[in-house]
Amino acid sequence: MAGHFEATPGGGASVALDEVEIAILRSLAVQLLELIGPGDQSAEGEDPLAALFAEGPSEPPSDPALARLFPEAYGDEDKELREASAEFRRFTENDLRTRKREDALAVVRSLDALAPVADSGAVLTLTPEECHHWLGSLNDLRLTIGTRLEVSDEDEGQDGSLYRLPDSDPRKPMVMAYLWLGALQETLVETLMPD
Repeated sequence: MAGHFEATPGGGASVALDEVEIAILRSLAVQLLELIGPGDQSAEGEDPLAALFAEGPSEPPSDPALARLFPEAYGDEDKELREASAEFRRFTENDLRTRKREDALAVVRSLDALAPVADSGAVLTLTPEECHHWLGSLNDLRLTIGTRLEVSDEDEGQDGSLYRLPDSDPRKPMVMAYLWLGALQETLVETLMPD
């Protein structure tokens, strides 16, 4: 099981993680939460119906990683498409941010619930619902890291430049995390595929 997810009875998945892997995953999920930003800051007792119709931002984020996590719905080729994208963003981005926060929080909580054995790590076992949160968060982490690294389609192939970075390259640790997260995501998807 080391290094990849395996299916568990009942539709879940499990993976063996050492203490360093647990710390890296937790740190990345917390950084993702910080990037996405705080949740709804509305006062307790506020009308839930009003909160349901609260409008989000109409402009795309200026941070390239956030722009990748919250992309334009229709593009920005002309004024009409920009207006449609702004309208779509106003009514969907708050919910999308909430879902992304819930996914990352589920990762942090499941890692915090682990009881690692000294020098041997622990086995993380996820329910089917937790698997979906993990898939969402692993995807968001890869999109964020890939944007920061300016990864292109050519970089990701087996002959791509990501695999040929020298150890002295300062991007190497993030590239290794990016590739590792991709492997985790791929094996988690495989465990959820029907036979």
